[in-house]
Amino acid sequence: MKIHLHEMVFYGYHGVRDEERKLGQRFIVNFSFETDSSHDTEIQKLEDTVDYTKVYAIIKNILENKKFKLLEKCANTILDRIMADFPELIKANIRIKKPSVAINGSLNSVEVEMERTR
Repeated sequence: MKIHLHEMVFYGYHGVRDEERKLGQRFIVNFSFETDSSHDTEIQKLEDTVDYTKVYAIIKNILENKKFKLLEKCANTILDRIMADFPELIKANIRIKKPSVAINGSLNSVEVEMERTR
């Protein structure tokens, strides 16, 4: 089974520049995870699957309450925590998009993508 959480928007204080960590900005997150499909037919109630509201809460808490200089560190922290809290996951993927990039040039956004498998 695969579950996808699309376009979650959080306000955080992440970035290399002092202004980014002081003023904050929006971050757009996509998170997908996969469980062993051989158990799909056994799913009858919430306790039989991964509660994606709990996954959302973890992502929200980390993005809104911690500060990271690098999106890579933020993505690693989220993946490590979710993989530790949900041992039934066999794969997880995160994409964190930063729409407001402090760069001398034209750029719509930057996005970091990472994946974990067991």
